[in-house]
Amino acid sequence: MTERGEASSITAGQAAPPPLAPAARLRKGSSLTHLSLFIIQSLWVLPIGCAIGFTWANLGPETYFQFAHPLSFAVNDIGIALFFAIIMKEVVEAALPGGALHPWRRAALPAVGAVGGVIASILLYLAILVFVEEPRLMAEGWAVPCGIDIAVCYLVGGVIFGRHAAIPYLLLLAVASNAIGITLIAVFHPTNDVHLPIGAALMAVALGGAYLLRRRRIKSFWMYLLGPGAVAWFALYLGGVHPAMALVPIVPFMPHAKRDAGLFVEPAPNAHDTLSEFERWWEIPVQGVLFLFGLINAGVPVHGLEDGAWALPVAMIVGRPIGVLLAAEAGVALGLRRTINVGWRETLVIGCTASIGLTMALYFSTAVLPLGPLLLQLRVGALASVAAAAVAIGAAWALRVGRFARQLKS
Repeated sequence: MTERGEASSITAGQAAPPPLAPAARLRKGSSLTHLSLFIIQSLWVLPIGCAIGFTWANLGPETYFQFAHPLSFAVNDIGIALFFAIIMKEVVEAALPGGALHPWRRAALPAVGAVGGVIASILLYLAILVFVEEPRLMAEGWAVPCGIDIAVCYLVGGVIFGRHAAIPYLLLLAVASNAIGITLIAVFHPTNDVHLPIGAALMAVALGGAYLLRRRRIKSFWMYLLGPGAVAWFALYLGGVHPAMALVPIVPFMPHAKRDAGLFVEPAPNAHDTLSEFERWWEIPVQGVLFLFGLINAGVPVHGLEDGAWALPVAMIVGRPIGVLLAAEAGVALGLRRTINVGWRETLVIGCTASIGLTMALYFSTAVLPLGPLLLQLRVGALASVAAAAVAIGAAWALRVGRFARQLKS
Protein backbone atom coordinates (compact mmCIF):
# COMPACT_ATOMS: atom_id res chain seq x y z
CA MET A 1 0.00 0.00 0.00
CA THR A 2 1.35 3.43 -0.86
CA GLU A 3 1.63 6.32 1.49
CA ARG A 4 -1.12 8.19 -0.35
CA GLY A 5 -3.40 5.19 -0.14
CA GLU A 6 -2.75 4.72 3.56
CA ALA A 7 -3.36 8.31 4.42
CA SER A 8 -6.51 8.50 2.24
CA SER A 9 -8.00 11.90 2.93
CA ILE A 10 -5.25 12.90 5.35
CA THR A 11 -2.96 15.54 3.96
CA ALA A 12 0.57 14.48 3.07
CA GLY A 13 0.85 11.67 5.56
CA GLN A 14 -0.78 13.62 8.39
CA ALA A 15 -2.17 11.32 11.06
CA ALA A 16 -5.78 11.69 12.04
CA PRO A 17 -5.76 11.97 15.83
CA PRO A 18 -7.46 8.93 17.36
CA PRO A 19 -10.60 9.62 19.36
CA LEU A 20 -9.70 10.28 22.94
CA ALA A 21 -10.83 7.86 25.56
CA PRO A 22 -12.16 9.43 28.78
CA ALA A 23 -8.78 8.76 30.39
CA ALA A 24 -7.05 10.75 27.68
CA ARG A 25 -9.22 13.84 27.98
CA LEU A 26 -7.79 17.00 29.37
CA ARG A 27 -7.09 17.08 33.05
CA LYS A 28 -9.34 19.24 35.17
CA GLY A 29 -8.12 22.85 35.09
CA SER A 30 -5.43 22.05 32.51
CA SER A 31 -5.15 22.33 28.73
CA LEU A 32 -2.42 19.69 28.58
CA THR A 33 -2.81 16.02 27.77
CA HIS A 34 -0.81 13.34 29.54
CA LEU A 35 1.52 13.18 26.53
CA SER A 36 2.11 16.94 26.63
CA LEU A 37 2.85 16.85 30.36
CA PHE A 38 5.37 14.04 29.88
CA ILE A 39 7.09 15.95 27.05
CA ILE A 40 7.25 19.19 29.03
CA GLN A 41 8.63 17.49 32.14
CA SER A 42 11.32 15.71 30.13
CA LEU A 43 11.97 18.84 28.07
CA TRP A 44 12.91 20.64 31.24
CA VAL A 45 14.91 18.05 33.10
CA LEU A 46 17.11 16.34 30.50
CA PRO A 47 18.41 19.35 28.51
CA ILE A 48 18.89 21.37 31.69
CA GLY A 49 20.93 18.53 33.16
CA CYS A 50 23.02 18.36 29.96
CA ALA A 51 23.56 22.13 29.93
CA ILE A 52 24.61 22.23 33.59
CA GLY A 53 26.96 19.27 33.14
CA PHE A 54 28.59 20.72 30.01
CA THR A 55 29.06 24.17 31.59
CA TRP A 56 30.31 22.78 34.89
CA ALA A 57 32.82 20.46 33.21
CA ASN A 58 34.34 23.34 31.25
CA LEU A 59 34.40 25.89 34.08
CA GLY A 60 35.32 23.62 36.99
CA PRO A 61 36.33 20.20 35.69
CA GLU A 62 37.90 19.02 38.93
CA THR A 63 34.80 19.57 41.07
CA TYR A 64 32.54 18.31 38.30
CA PHE A 65 34.25 14.94 37.98
CA GLN A 66 34.46 14.62 41.77
CA PHE A 67 30.66 14.94 41.77
CA ALA A 68 29.81 12.95 38.63
CA HIS A 69 32.09 9.95 38.96
CA PRO A 70 30.57 8.50 42.18
CA LEU A 71 27.06 8.78 40.73
CA SER A 72 27.74 7.42 37.25
CA PHE A 73 27.20 3.75 38.07
CA ALA A 74 23.94 4.26 39.96
CA VAL A 75 22.50 6.50 37.25
CA ASN A 76 23.89 4.98 34.03
CA ASP A 77 23.67 1.32 34.98
CA ILE A 78 20.63 1.20 37.28
CA GLY A 79 18.45 4.32 37.20
CA ILE A 80 18.21 4.74 33.44
CA ALA A 81 16.90 1.17 33.17
CA LEU A 82 13.59 2.51 34.51
CA PHE A 83 13.36 5.04 31.68
CA PHE A 84 14.00 2.33 29.11
CA ALA A 85 11.30 0.27 30.82
CA ILE A 86 8.73 3.07 30.44
CA ILE A 87 9.66 3.46 26.79
CA MET A 88 9.35 -0.30 26.31
CA LYS A 89 5.92 -0.13 27.97
CA GLU A 90 4.75 2.21 25.19
CA VAL A 91 6.22 -0.08 22.53
CA VAL A 92 4.46 -3.12 24.04
CA GLU A 93 1.11 -1.34 24.12
CA ALA A 94 1.57 -0.05 20.56
CA ALA A 95 1.97 -3.69 19.46
CA LEU A 96 -1.44 -4.63 20.97
CA PRO A 97 -4.58 -4.87 18.79
CA GLY A 98 -5.50 -1.35 17.74
CA GLY A 99 -1.93 -0.12 18.20
CA ALA A 100 0.30 1.48 15.60
CA LEU A 101 2.68 -1.50 15.59
CA HIS A 102 0.06 -4.23 15.28
CA PRO A 103 0.39 -6.83 13.73
CA TRP A 104 3.96 -8.14 13.84
CA ARG A 105 4.66 -7.20 10.23
CA ARG A 106 4.31 -3.57 11.27
CA ALA A 107 6.40 -4.02 14.41
CA ALA A 108 9.18 -5.65 12.36
CA LEU A 109 9.57 -2.68 10.02
CA PRO A 110 11.15 -0.28 12.57
CA ALA A 111 13.60 -3.04 13.56
CA VAL A 112 14.56 -3.51 9.93
CA GLY A 113 14.97 0.26 9.63
CA ALA A 114 17.23 0.22 12.69
CA VAL A 115 19.50 -2.34 11.03
CA GLY A 116 19.71 -0.22 7.89
CA GLY A 117 20.44 2.92 9.90
CA VAL A 118 23.20 1.17 11.85
CA ILE A 119 24.87 -0.18 8.71
CA ALA A 120 24.73 3.12 6.82
CA SER A 121 25.98 5.25 9.73
CA ILE A 122 28.87 2.88 10.51
CA LEU A 123 29.96 2.74 6.86
CA LEU A 124 29.88 6.52 6.50
CA TYR A 125 31.69 6.92 9.84
CA LEU A 126 34.51 4.65 8.65
CA ALA A 127 34.68 6.40 5.26
CA ILE A 128 35.06 9.81 6.91
CA LEU A 129 37.82 8.56 9.19
CA VAL A 130 39.66 7.07 6.22
CA PHE A 131 39.45 10.48 4.55
CA VAL A 132 40.80 12.37 7.60
CA GLU A 133 43.34 9.61 8.32
CA GLU A 134 42.29 8.73 11.87
CA PRO A 135 42.75 4.93 12.03
CA ARG A 136 42.60 4.72 15.83
CA LEU A 137 39.03 5.98 15.94
CA MET A 138 38.15 3.53 13.18
CA ALA A 139 39.42 0.54 15.14
CA GLU A 140 37.86 1.45 18.48
CA GLY A 141 34.87 3.72 17.90
CA TRP A 142 33.04 2.18 14.94
CA ALA A 143 30.12 0.90 17.08
CA VAL A 144 29.39 4.31 18.64
CA PRO A 145 27.18 5.53 15.73
CA CYS A 146 24.60 2.93 16.82
CA GLY A 147 23.72 5.01 19.89
CA ILE A 148 20.42 6.90 19.89
CA ASP A 149 19.30 9.14 22.73
CA ILE A 150 15.78 7.80 23.21
CA ALA A 151 14.67 10.58 25.55
CA VAL A 152 15.71 13.49 23.32
CA CYS A 153 14.49 11.72 20.17
CA TYR A 154 11.13 11.24 21.83
CA LEU A 155 10.98 14.93 22.74
CA VAL A 156 11.86 16.06 19.21
CA GLY A 157 9.50 13.49 17.72
CA GLY A 158 6.70 14.82 19.93
CA VAL A 159 7.36 18.36 18.72
CA ILE A 160 7.21 17.21 15.07
CA PHE A 161 4.45 14.59 15.15
CA GLY A 162 2.43 15.07 18.34
CA ARG A 163 0.17 12.05 18.90
CA HIS A 164 1.05 10.12 15.76
CA ALA A 165 1.88 6.53 14.89
CA ALA A 166 5.37 7.74 14.00
CA ILE A 167 6.22 8.01 17.71
CA PRO A 168 6.06 4.29 18.64
CA TYR A 169 7.82 3.59 15.32
CA LEU A 170 10.61 5.96 16.39
CA LEU A 171 10.82 4.48 19.88
CA LEU A 172 11.08 0.90 18.65
CA LEU A 173 13.70 1.92 16.07
CA ALA A 174 15.74 3.64 18.79
CA VAL A 175 15.47 0.70 21.20
CA ALA A 176 16.52 -1.72 18.46
CA SER A 177 19.47 0.42 17.38
CA ASN A 178 20.73 0.78 20.95
CA ALA A 179 20.34 -2.97 21.47
CA ILE A 180 22.45 -3.58 18.35
CA GLY A 181 25.11 -1.19 19.63
CA ILE A 182 25.16 -2.77 23.08
CA THR A 183 25.52 -6.21 21.51
CA LEU A 184 28.37 -5.10 19.25
CA ILE A 185 30.21 -3.48 22.14
CA ALA A 186 29.70 -6.56 24.31
CA VAL A 187 31.14 -8.81 21.60
CA PHE A 188 34.02 -6.65 20.33
CA HIS A 189 34.77 -4.57 23.45
CA PRO A 190 33.95 -6.82 26.41
CA THR A 191 34.80 -5.79 29.94
CA ASN A 192 37.81 -7.36 31.61
CA ASP A 193 35.79 -9.78 33.73
CA VAL A 194 33.12 -11.40 31.54
CA HIS A 195 31.18 -14.55 32.42
CA LEU A 196 29.07 -15.26 29.34
CA PRO A 197 27.81 -18.73 30.36
CA ILE A 198 26.70 -17.44 33.76
CA GLY A 199 25.10 -14.39 32.17
CA ALA A 200 23.22 -16.50 29.62
CA ALA A 201 22.00 -18.89 32.32
CA LEU A 202 20.81 -16.02 34.52
CA MET A 203 18.97 -14.41 31.60
CA ALA A 204 17.17 -17.70 30.95
CA VAL A 205 16.19 -17.79 34.63
CA ALA A 206 14.97 -14.18 34.44
CA LEU A 207 12.81 -14.79 31.38
CA GLY A 208 11.48 -18.02 32.82
CA GLY A 209 10.64 -16.28 36.10
CA ALA A 210 8.83 -13.47 34.28
CA TYR A 211 6.86 -16.05 32.30
CA LEU A 212 5.83 -17.88 35.48
CA LEU A 213 4.72 -14.65 37.13
CA ARG A 214 2.60 -13.88 34.09
CA ARG A 215 1.14 -17.39 34.05
CA ARG A 216 0.20 -17.05 37.73
CA ARG A 217 -1.37 -13.66 36.98
CA ILE A 218 0.82 -11.79 39.43
CA LYS A 219 -0.11 -8.12 39.05
CA SER A 220 2.41 -6.37 41.31
CA PHE A 221 5.09 -4.76 39.14
CA TRP A 222 7.44 -4.95 42.13
CA MET A 223 7.54 -8.73 41.73
CA TYR A 224 8.71 -8.32 38.14
CA LEU A 225 11.27 -5.62 38.98
CA LEU A 226 12.79 -7.15 42.09
CA GLY A 227 12.63 -10.72 40.81
CA PRO A 228 13.19 -11.32 37.08
CA GLY A 229 14.27 -7.69 36.54
CA ALA A 230 17.09 -7.91 39.09
CA VAL A 231 18.20 -11.29 37.74
CA ALA A 232 18.22 -9.90 34.18
CA TRP A 233 20.33 -6.96 35.37
CA PHE A 234 22.97 -9.26 36.85
CA ALA A 235 22.79 -11.45 33.73
CA LEU A 236 23.73 -8.53 31.48
CA TYR A 237 26.29 -7.17 33.94
CA LEU A 238 28.10 -10.49 34.26
CA GLY A 239 27.84 -11.07 30.51
CA GLY A 240 29.66 -7.83 29.73
CA VAL A 241 26.52 -6.16 28.32
CA HIS A 242 25.32 -2.76 29.48
CA PRO A 243 22.70 -3.57 32.16
CA ALA A 244 20.58 -0.47 31.51
CA MET A 245 18.55 -2.56 29.05
CA ALA A 246 17.80 -5.25 31.66
CA LEU A 247 14.08 -4.45 31.99
CA VAL A 248 13.43 -4.29 28.24
CA PRO A 249 12.91 -8.10 27.89
CA ILE A 250 10.95 -8.23 31.18
CA VAL A 251 8.35 -5.53 30.49
CA PRO A 252 6.51 -7.51 27.75
CA PHE A 253 5.66 -10.18 30.35
CA MET A 254 3.85 -7.72 32.63
CA PRO A 255 0.04 -8.01 32.44
CA HIS A 256 -1.45 -5.28 30.30
CA ALA A 257 -4.68 -4.15 28.69
CA LYS A 258 -6.09 -6.16 25.80
CA ARG A 259 -5.99 -3.24 23.38
CA ASP A 260 -3.84 -0.17 22.90
CA ALA A 261 -5.40 2.93 24.45
CA GLY A 262 -3.08 5.32 22.62
CA LEU A 263 0.41 6.74 22.92
CA PHE A 264 1.07 7.95 26.47
CA VAL A 265 -2.65 8.10 27.18
CA GLU A 266 -3.10 8.54 30.90
CA PRO A 267 -4.30 5.28 32.47
CA ALA A 268 -7.95 5.40 33.47
CA PRO A 269 -8.55 5.50 37.25
CA ASN A 270 -9.99 2.00 37.08
CA ALA A 271 -7.05 0.65 35.04
CA HIS A 272 -5.04 -1.50 37.44
CA ASP A 273 -3.10 -3.67 35.02
CA THR A 274 0.58 -4.02 35.85
CA LEU A 275 1.89 -1.77 33.07
CA SER A 276 -0.45 1.08 34.04
CA GLU A 277 0.49 0.82 37.71
CA PHE A 278 4.17 0.72 36.76
CA GLU A 279 3.83 3.92 34.74
CA ARG A 280 1.96 5.75 37.50
CA TRP A 281 4.58 4.87 40.11
CA TRP A 282 7.76 5.62 38.16
CA GLU A 283 6.86 8.48 35.84
CA ILE A 284 7.96 11.25 38.23
CA PRO A 285 11.09 9.52 39.65
CA VAL A 286 12.25 8.88 36.09
CA GLN A 287 12.33 12.65 35.51
CA GLY A 288 14.95 12.91 38.25
CA VAL A 289 16.90 10.08 36.68
CA LEU A 290 16.88 11.87 33.31
CA PHE A 291 18.19 15.06 34.91
CA LEU A 292 21.08 13.22 36.54
CA PHE A 293 21.70 11.24 33.36
CA GLY A 294 22.17 14.44 31.37
CA LEU A 295 24.22 16.07 34.14
CA ILE A 296 26.63 13.16 34.46
CA ASN A 297 27.08 12.28 30.80
CA ALA A 298 27.16 15.68 29.08
CA GLY A 299 30.13 17.00 31.06
CA VAL A 300 32.61 17.11 28.18
CA PRO A 301 35.52 19.58 28.44
CA VAL A 302 36.17 20.95 24.95
CA HIS A 303 39.75 21.66 23.94
CA GLY A 304 42.19 20.72 21.19
CA LEU A 305 39.66 19.15 18.81
CA GLU A 306 40.74 17.33 15.65
CA ASP A 307 38.94 16.48 12.41
CA GLY A 308 37.92 13.06 13.72
CA ALA A 309 35.44 14.72 16.10
CA TRP A 310 33.11 15.46 13.18
CA ALA A 311 33.00 11.93 11.81
CA LEU A 312 30.40 10.78 14.34
CA PRO A 313 27.76 13.53 13.93
CA VAL A 314 28.07 13.60 10.14
CA ALA A 315 27.79 9.82 9.91
CA MET A 316 24.69 9.82 12.10
CA ILE A 317 22.92 12.86 10.67
CA VAL A 318 23.54 11.89 7.03
CA GLY A 319 23.92 8.13 7.16
CA ARG A 320 21.13 7.06 9.51
CA PRO A 321 18.16 8.65 7.67
CA ILE A 322 19.34 7.19 4.37
CA GLY A 323 19.87 3.75 5.88
CA VAL A 324 16.54 3.77 7.74
CA LEU A 325 14.61 4.81 4.63
CA LEU A 326 16.28 2.33 2.27
CA ALA A 327 15.94 -0.57 4.70
CA ALA A 328 12.29 0.23 5.46
CA GLU A 329 11.40 0.46 1.78
CA ALA A 330 13.18 -2.84 1.17
CA GLY A 331 11.22 -4.38 4.04
CA VAL A 332 7.93 -3.20 2.54
CA ALA A 333 8.94 -4.65 -0.82
CA LEU A 334 9.58 -7.98 0.91
CA GLY A 335 6.14 -8.08 2.51
CA LEU A 336 6.36 -6.13 5.78
CA ARG A 337 3.54 -3.69 6.47
CA ARG A 338 3.85 0.03 6.89
CA THR A 339 2.74 1.62 10.13
CA ILE A 340 -0.54 3.44 9.47
CA ASN A 341 0.11 7.00 8.27
CA VAL A 342 3.87 6.42 8.17
CA GLY A 343 4.97 6.55 4.55
CA TRP A 344 8.38 7.29 3.09
CA ARG A 345 8.26 10.97 4.10
CA GLU A 346 7.54 10.16 7.75
CA THR A 347 10.16 7.41 7.66
CA LEU A 348 12.81 9.85 6.43
CA VAL A 349 11.92 12.36 9.17
CA ILE A 350 11.98 9.55 11.74
CA GLY A 351 15.48 8.65 10.52
CA CYS A 352 16.58 12.28 10.91
CA THR A 353 15.14 12.40 14.43
CA ALA A 354 16.85 9.13 15.33
CA SER A 355 20.21 10.69 14.41
CA ILE A 356 20.47 12.32 17.84
CA GLY A 357 23.07 10.27 19.69
CA LEU A 358 23.82 12.52 22.67
CA THR A 359 23.82 10.58 25.95
CA MET A 360 23.76 7.05 24.52
CA ALA A 361 26.56 7.90 22.10
CA LEU A 362 28.42 9.44 25.04
CA TYR A 363 28.00 6.24 26.99
CA PHE A 364 29.04 4.04 24.06
CA SER A 365 32.14 6.21 23.64
CA THR A 366 33.10 5.69 27.26
CA ALA A 367 32.55 1.94 26.90
CA VAL A 368 35.00 1.55 24.00
CA LEU A 369 37.75 4.05 24.82
CA PRO A 370 39.72 5.07 27.92
CA LEU A 371 40.12 8.68 28.99
CA GLY A 372 42.22 10.61 26.50
CA PRO A 373 42.09 12.69 23.30
CA LEU A 374 40.37 9.98 21.26
CA LEU A 375 37.54 9.71 23.76
CA LEU A 376 37.23 13.50 23.76
CA GLN A 377 36.71 13.52 20.00
CA LEU A 378 33.96 10.93 20.22
CA ARG A 379 32.23 12.66 23.11
CA VAL A 380 32.26 16.03 21.36
CA GLY A 381 30.87 14.33 18.27
CA ALA A 382 28.08 12.84 20.39
CA LEU A 383 27.17 16.30 21.69
CA ALA A 384 27.27 17.73 18.16
CA SER A 385 24.71 15.15 17.03
CA VAL A 386 22.07 17.32 18.73
CA ALA A 387 22.11 19.29 15.48
CA ALA A 388 20.01 16.45 14.08
CA ALA A 389 17.02 17.97 15.92
CA ALA A 390 17.14 21.03 13.66
CA VAL A 391 17.65 18.81 10.62
CA ALA A 392 14.60 16.71 11.57
CA ILE A 393 12.37 19.76 12.08
CA GLY A 394 13.60 21.25 8.80
CA ALA A 395 12.93 17.97 6.97
CA ALA A 396 9.44 17.76 8.48
CA TRP A 397 8.70 21.30 7.32
CA ALA A 398 10.04 20.67 3.81
CA LEU A 399 8.17 17.36 3.42
CA ARG A 400 4.95 18.65 5.06
CA VAL A 401 5.01 15.99 7.74
CA GLY A 402 3.41 15.91 11.18
CA ARG A 403 2.32 19.24 12.64
CA PHE A 404 3.60 21.07 9.58
CA ALA A 405 1.00 19.33 7.42
CA ARG A 406 -1.76 20.81 9.56
CA GLN A 407 -0.21 24.27 9.45
CA LEU A 408 0.18 24.23 5.68
CA LYS A 409 -3.31 22.88 5.18
CA SER A 410 -4.82 25.64 7.26
